[in-house]
Amino acid sequence: MARVDMTETEDGGTPGDQGSASRPGGRFARWRRGWRGDRGIWRRGILLALCAVLVALVMVFHAEIPNKIGNLGSLTETFLPWFGLFVPLLLALALLRRSATALIALVLPAVVWLNVFGGLVVDKSQAGGDLTVVTHNVNAENPDPEGTARELAASGADVVALEELKGDMVPVYERALAGTYRHHSVQGTVGLWSRHPLRDTRPVDIRLGWTRAMRATVAAPAGEVAVYVAHLPSVRVKLNAGFTATQRDASADALGEAISRDRHERIVLLGDLNGTMNDRALNGVTAQLRSTQGAAGDGFGFSWPASFPMARIDQILVRGVEPMSSWTLPETRSDHLPVAARVKL
Repeated sequence: MARVDMTETEDGGTPGDQGSASRPGGRFARWRRGWRGDRGIWRRGILLALCAVLVALVMVFHAEIPNKIGNLGSLTETFLPWFGLFVPLLLALALLRRSATALIALVLPAVVWLNVFGGLVVDKSQAGGDLTVVTHNVNAENPDPEGTARELAASGADVVALEELKGDMVPVYERALAGTYRHHSVQGTVGLWSRHPLRDTRPVDIRLGWTRAMRATVAAPAGEVAVYVAHLPSVRVKLNAGFTATQRDASADALGEAISRDRHERIVLLGDLNGTMNDRALNGVTAQLRSTQGAAGDGFGFSWPASFPMARIDQILVRGVEPMSSWTLPETRSDHLPVAARVKL
């Protein structure tokens, strides 16, 4: 009768055991058994668990973060969707630390993020609509304004709003867009181009001392709509001053007051608001209108910076019309992406 010798390894196992452990399933089984026998999984990772709870609290109570010191609240709200990245980061650290406490705590920020932003990651667009609108901060230093204008005209939009129009570049945009848009008006550094007639065109005072906002009535075939174009002042992040946005905030309030006085049934706001829908400083505007991206978009629709979009500061907001779809257009030679929407009047 044949005799089989079993040779022990250094850890008391057998060569067959080692082969089993070297397989992916074997490694996972050994890792799982290690968790079961480790009494420290509840004691380790307390700091990670506290970080997870803190992230959840910031997302829930961001409106309570004061703006008195460096506009910290607005800065947090500008990049609030990115707080979701803390979840996979903390998850990886919790697994490395083999901390059950941290893993359970991570459920809280994950649920909060999905509750606040989960609706943005699904496609809510629908077919149909009467009017396609586009807004684009073309950048005063755009090296190819003619090419940018051609790309916007090729988008098929019925109405195009441009911001940051440099004086000597306005004729370039006018010539390039004339073949597609018969009607247009430029007020200061903003302009509106339309396939349909414009009337009641005028600048809007947003307390800057020069014109960076306008209003016009677009006589579309499906009905008239009041269209606002605005470019609110820029914000800056400085080490010694924080998030400086005082001028932007005052202009947002002035724009909101102008819209609140408008008695038109249908209103569309197009422009670079230098702020996101989460930023409380824009409440004077956002409380009256809704975002086409939030209502009918696919994803977050980040528009700035164009090379690696991190925030949607270029907005299409509406009242009295139904958003059907909303999206970003391909990059031009600007530092912003154009954004578009299709609405039903």
